[in-house]
Amino acid sequence: MRRIFTRGNCLALSSGLARKDDVLKTILPSPLGPLTARAENDALSGLWFAGQKHFPQDAGQWTFTPEHPVFVALQDWLRDYFDGKFREVSFPLRLHGTVFQESVWAMLREIPVGHTVTYGELATRLSGPKRSPATLARAVGAAVGRNPISILVPCHRVLGTKGALTGYAGGLDRKRALLHLEAPVALKNLSVHRTTRSKHPKVRVGIARTHSHLKPL
Repeated sequence: MRRIFTRGNCLALSSGLARKDDVLKTILPSPLGPLTARAENDALSGLWFAGQKHFPQDAGQWTFTPEHPVFVALQDWLRDYFDGKFREVSFPLRLHGTVFQESVWAMLREIPVGHTVTYGELATRLSGPKRSPATLARAVGAAVGRNPISILVPCHRVLGTKGALTGYAGGLDRKRALLHLEAPVALKNLSVHRTTRSKHPKVRVGIARTHSHLKPL
């Protein structure tokens, strides 16, 4: 089965795993440690921190191709991101997962910079067989943890109950650092939210308040 999600100029596809010969990789530096990126044909299909949970065991079989256009575009995007310049992703993404996982990952991509949601809030937006809220929230948490593209598909913007900082496959220190990096946008959003109705009524805007104690990068 093939599922397609679009957001802006960015396309996310799932159409089965590519042949090993088609899988490329590079390693990019970041303030939070090296990132391993995976590309398939013309799309980015993975981005993992060193030591991250669920890091693919077959990464050693991928072809090291740092000059691939997707990796060049990704490096530029990450440089801007860590400089505090947040912009839309303009190159294709390809995410492989179950139908449920892909539905969760699609919702992650809808969380704007400077906003957060909880696992429970994501669970309430899902349709399908009825399950208890706690069971569905756990399933959402498992899918979020399996997100294959860190930062660009912003699973770090998902929090536990009452804004608890929990459940990041890349490590809580990195999650804390990413939220701190985005905190200036959260402060701006919070100021705007006080005077006008939010365009994202189902999205929390409490990063600045909940995470005001976070240490800088």
